[in-house]
Amino acid sequence: MEKNKTRLLAESGLMIALAAILSLIKFIPMPYGGSVTLCSMLPIMLISYRNGIKWGLFTGFAYGIVQLILDIPSGIFKGVTLGSVVGVILFDYLIAFTCLGLAGLFRKAVKNPSLAILCGVIVSGLLRYLSHAISGFIFYSSYAEWFFSQEGFTLGQNILNKYSGTTLSIIYTLFYNGTFMIPEIIITAVVAVLVGGIFTLTAKKAAAK
Repeated sequence: MEKNKTRLLAESGLMIALAAILSLIKFIPMPYGGSVTLCSMLPIMLISYRNGIKWGLFTGFAYGIVQLILDIPSGIFKGVTLGSVVGVILFDYLIAFTCLGLAGLFRKAVKNPSLAILCGVIVSGLLRYLSHAISGFIFYSSYAEWFFSQEGFTLGQNILNKYSGTTLSIIYTLFYNGTFMIPEIIITAVVAVLVGGIFTLTAKKAAAK
């Protein structure tokens, strides 16, 4: 039992390190937080799929702390009140990345590994997206009008002409966070299906022996 726990801790640590490295490879860095990375969510999701939700949540939480430490130098709390800092840490880091640990939800319910991982990636990825969106609505909605009024942003001008107040804030946080979270989920889902295929092939070879 102790040896197994040591193995799980070592595996989780390795996957956290891999996820952190992949998160530094940014295809589309957003100017005010968030980016499309080289599949940085997948290592945490694989821990959940391989070892269960308990270890997935633990690893996701630890990864959230690592991401927070990595992002602090970039000035993520600039212009944010002290009270809001706690909320940002909670929703944009601790809850958001812990959600990735739910990727193993369908491991036992769905027999096909590719489909099981795909469902887990989509659900856990969308939950992370929701957590960021909640943070954006609560703590950054004051930027909504400014964001959509950028020069040359025709869609933004159309949105401003139609919406205001709470509705505008909701559209803003869903739009902004969606610009990096939706592509991130899609990329991760595609790679996860390939990984699921490898699991299937490995299982078949093991059964054939």
